[in-house]
Amino acid sequence: MTTPAGHEDELIRFADDDGEGAAPLAADHGGRVWKILVIDDDDDVHQATRFSLEGVQLFGRPLKLLHATSAREARAVLEATRDVAVVLLDVVMETPDAGLALVDHIRNTLRMLETRIVLRTGQPGYAPEHDTLLRYDINDYKTKSELTHHKLLTSITTTLRAYQQLCLIETSRRGLEQIVEASGALLRAEGLQRFAAGVITQIAAILGTRPEGVVCAQGQATAGYRVLAAAGQYAHLVDQPVERLLDERVVGLLKQALRSGQSLFTAHESVLFLGEREGDSMAAFVQSDTRIEPVDVQLLRVFCTNLTACLHQLITLQRLHHVAYEDAMLKLPNRTRFVELLSACMAQGCAEQALVVVDIDDFAGVNDLMGHDYGDALLKAMAQRLAQCAGPAVTLARVSGNAFGLLGPSSIVDPERVLGFFEQPLEVEGKPQRVSVTLGACLLDDPGIDGVDWLKNANIALKQAKRDRRGRYVRFTPEMAQHARNRTQMLTELHAAFDHNHLYLAFQPQLDLRSGELIGLEALMRWRGQDGRMVPPDRFIPLAEQSGLIVSLGDWGLKTACLTMRELLKQGLAPRRMAVNVSVVQFQAPGFVERVQGALDAAGLRADQLELEITESVSLLGHGVIESLLGHGVIESLLERLRGMGVSIAIDDFGTGYSSLLIRPHKD
Repeated sequence: MTTPAGHEDELIRFADDDGEGAAPLAADHGGRVWKILVIDDDDDVHQATRFSLEGVQLFGRPLKLLHATSAREARAVLEATRDVAVVLLDVVMETPDAGLALVDHIRNTLRMLETRIVLRTGQPGYAPEHDTLLRYDINDYKTKSELTHHKLLTSITTTLRAYQQLCLIETSRRGLEQIVEASGALLRAEGLQRFAAGVITQIAAILGTRPEGVVCAQGQATAGYRVLAAAGQYAHLVDQPVERLLDERVVGLLKQALRSGQSLFTAHESVLFLGEREGDSMAAFVQSDTRIEPVDVQLLRVFCTNLTACLHQLITLQRLHHVAYEDAMLKLPNRTRFVELLSACMAQGCAEQALVVVDIDDFAGVNDLMGHDYGDALLKAMAQRLAQCAGPAVTLARVSGNAFGLLGPSSIVDPERVLGFFEQPLEVEGKPQRVSVTLGACLLDDPGIDGVDWLKNANIALKQAKRDRRGRYVRFTPEMAQHARNRTQMLTELHAAFDHNHLYLAFQPQLDLRSGELIGLEALMRWRGQDGRMVPPDRFIPLAEQSGLIVSLGDWGLKTACLTMRELLKQGLAPRRMAVNVSVVQFQAPGFVERVQGALDAAGLRADQLELEITESVSLLGHGVIESLLGHGVIESLLERLRGMGVSIAIDDFGTGYSSLLIRPHKD
């Protein structure tokens, strides 16, 4: 603090004409001054105060005096200038209460709570009450005769220090509020670029500067640094190498912060480091026209801590988003994300859009034969072929284990065109691999249907294609949906019928055509609906096979037939054997031979008293599956084990499907 020369007990005096005693202004105050408003109806007081305080510098800033000769004039000054540090106020001016009324206006109307007020009066009898001083937060009350030069400077120094502390507290409070609000806003940002852009805006707000000339960069030294977000003159450089910035100093500061993992501060520049030095990180360059105060640095450090936590949380959320919406192996949208994209497409009214689901035929068999690593490599080759052939205008997703979804213009997402993608073999582990695919296709012509239902429709078409046009495609029609709903309803009723023992066995006699002798019984599963009508087996048996319920139904039928055979034996009415139909699906289920032995043991039957009739499920399994199972000895091994037990094997409906001709040589 510097003060003019003079005697301590001298009254406020006029400065000498030559300005002697006025301290020179410091060169580095950044244009900032302490504004002091002198309010008095006595011009001599203004003159004395002006010459006494002129040239004084306190706490690194010069004093700037503002003047008003009435309460009304003071109100106008204060309305226009809110950053007044100290008010030197005459209590009695136009009216005896004009001074206190102005104080009330300052505190309660203008809400200038940090501004310090010193009351002065030439009439000691007008001193305010103590509770008034407290209520209006008045710093001091002096008579004009008390304010000698030295005491005036002491009073100004004390009040400015108080003002500075209050401003610091208020700045910190507002800064912390901004940090809390900014942290919440930044947590809602989608993606690192939006987060970085938000960081620019929020830092500029804390420093009270425009978000210009602020840059964020991210990266490791080995991969280079890139601009994540920028504003003002740097805005066009987003996602460009940081070296594209023309200011080498900015580039150097950003790199230094990112390499050191520390924030950097100068009088007018800050580089804030966010994140971890060896992990995900970014840096923000901030340039301020005014000096960055220590309180600003403290707030920015706190902000950095909060932003680092926000950055970590954002990155964690992004990773969780990838887990929830991205296939980990193929890096494609998964089913959930694909449904969202479908729904968004319908909501936006996209015209001439189509959906195709591509399913790899016999993928499970390939996986079992070649191993899961080969299966994964096949899926990757499929994804690569689809992406290359469909192009960027089409959204590609993995919608199930071995099925892909395509969404895009109907001219591209055309099933005939998609089938053509696989005319040439894929390259899997360096070798050509031909694949057969079956497609379910939809033209997205009804905006009232959401993404979930469109994908269901495509899968309905795919299932029909799997049954009837394997290796080709089927286009969805509304009738298919109704048929699927009917099948679903029937399956639900079949489950209920099985659970409530509404299924029963009918026994068809087997006769020797030459002698007419009863040689066996064939157990046939029957279902009487709740309305009393019989449901034909050719309707519910294939449905049970497709749903997998046939395994449970078959086990129940086998056990019931064996127990019935035991009762007939007890009564002396039993033929030589009991024949039970077995689906190929049951053969594929683990532990089939053991379940057959368990049924025989539970009924106390010999194995030669049981005949298993294998039903043909070509429509369910598709061409190539029976040959595949035979080729790998799956069915042949099971048949050998059953024959070794003494169980007879027969082919049901011999000659109605080609698989009987394939199985017969292995049976004999």
